[in-house]
Amino acid sequence: MEGGYVMPKTPEQERAQVDYARSLARLGKEGQVGRRVAAGFPVPDDVKSFTIEPRAVAPPTPKTTKTPGTKRAQGRGLGRIFQPRYRERHTGEWRTSPTWWVQYSFRGEKKRESSQSANHRDAVKLLKRRLGEMGQGHLVGPDAERVTFADLKTLLLDDYTVNGRRSLKRAKISVQHLHGAFGLLRAVDITGDAVTNFIKGRLAHGAKPATIQKETAALKRMFTLAIRSGKLTPAHRPYIESLEIHNTRTGFFEPDEIRDLLAHLPADVRPVVEFLSLTGWRIGEVLPLAWRQVDFTAGVVRLEPGTTKNGEGRTFPFTVLPPLGALLARQREHTDAVERAQERIIPSVFHRDGAPIKSLRAAWTKATDAAGLVGRIPHDFRRTAVRNLERAGVPRSVAMKLTGHLTESVYRRYAIVSEADLSAGVAKLAALHAEDAVHGQGRSARRVVALGSRTGKARAKQAASGVASA
Repeated sequence: MEGGYVMPKTPEQERAQVDYARSLARLGKEGQVGRRVAAGFPVPDDVKSFTIEPRAVAPPTPKTTKTPGTKRAQGRGLGRIFQPRYRERHTGEWRTSPTWWVQYSFRGEKKRESSQSANHRDAVKLLKRRLGEMGQGHLVGPDAERVTFADLKTLLLDDYTVNGRRSLKRAKISVQHLHGAFGLLRAVDITGDAVTNFIKGRLAHGAKPATIQKETAALKRMFTLAIRSGKLTPAHRPYIESLEIHNTRTGFFEPDEIRDLLAHLPADVRPVVEFLSLTGWRIGEVLPLAWRQVDFTAGVVRLEPGTTKNGEGRTFPFTVLPPLGALLARQREHTDAVERAQERIIPSVFHRDGAPIKSLRAAWTKATDAAGLVGRIPHDFRRTAVRNLERAGVPRSVAMKLTGHLTESVYRRYAIVSEADLSAGVAKLAALHAEDAVHGQGRSARRVVALGSRTGKARAKQAASGVASA
C-alpha cells in the first residue's frame, strides 16, 4: 500500500491467499494470521516466506468388491457388523479387534453381541439369525443360548429342596435318566424331536409309560422354572407329548389272603401290614408313625398336616374298630417291654427291637412268594380298604377323609369291584326275578287283543255302551 492507494487483486491472487490461509490452518501455523489473510488483510513478512502448495484433489475411487474382513455398510434398521476398537493399556495405541461383532435393536433396546469369530461370514450369519428371531416375535439372544441342561437340572432340584417336596428322591431318579440323553446339550437344542427320541429309547429299554411320563414331566418343570426366572422365553419350551397310560393297577386282597400273608411275615413286620390292611393308609405314612400321634384317650390316630401326600392332616378313630384298637394296644405293650429292657424311650410305633423300620421290601417279597401272592404290593391294601368302605355303605366324603384321597376321581379308581361282588349283585337280581315269578302264578293271565279284529271291535262297543248307560 503506497500513498493510501490499495492495488486491486486479481482473481488468481485472491485464490492464492485463500489457499494459503487454509494451508496455515491445516498445518496449525498461526490460525489468527490465516483468518486475516482470508479476510483480505495484509500478510506479515514472516509469513510470506512460506511456500504455498496448491490443495491436491483426490481422484474418485472406483467401486470395488469388498473382501471379507473389512467393514460393510448395513441397511437402516438391519443392524450392523463391526470390529470394535480399543486402546492398548501399556502403549496407549488404538487397535482394532480381530473379532467381529453385531449390533441390533429389539423393542427399543440396543444389543451388541460377539460372533466369537474373526471371519466376517460368521458375523453375517449371526446377524441374520437374530433378525429372523426378531421377525418371529422372540429373541433368543446370547444369554438364552448359554443356558445348558445342567442349569435346568439345578433349577429343578433347588425348587424341590426349597419347597420341601417329598418327591425329591423320585425327581433325582428322573433327572438321572434325562441327563443321559440331554446332559451335553444346551436348552435351545432340546427340541420336540429330541424328546421323542428320548421316549423311544426309554421304551426300547423296557421303561414303563408311567415312568417315562414322570421323567418328561420333570423336563417340563425345568423349562417352566427357566422361563419364570427369565433365562428362557416360552418359545424355547419344546413340545412334549403326554403318553397314554394303561397300566393302572387293580389288585386287592381278600380276607383269607390277608391271613395267609400275615402268617408268613416276621413278627416285627406283621403289625405294619395289619395296620395297612385296616386303615388303607400309604406305607410312607405308616412307617414313620410316632406314639405322639396315637391318642389312646381320644381313641384316634392322627397324621399332622404336611406329612401326607396331599399335605392335609388326617384322623382315624380306632376305638370303634376293635381289630385296630387291639393292634395298637399290643404294639404299645411290646414297645413298653423294649423300653424297659433297653432303658430308653422309643418314639416309633413300628420298630425292630427299638430301631425304626425303614423298609419291608425283603420281608414282603418272601412272604408273598410263600403265600402264593406273587406280584402283590402293599399299595393294594389301599384299594382293599376303599372297597370295604364302599361295601359298608360309608359315604364317599367320609371315606375320602379316612383314606386321604383328595379328589373323588382318584377315589373312584380305587373302588375296585371284585368278581365276588359282581356275583353277589347278579344273585340279588336272580332273587328278584324268582319273587316276581312266584307272585305272577296267582294272577290271571292277561290277553292282548288287537283293536282291528272283530273281537276287539265287539269289546270296544260293549265298553262304550257300558259307559253310556252309566
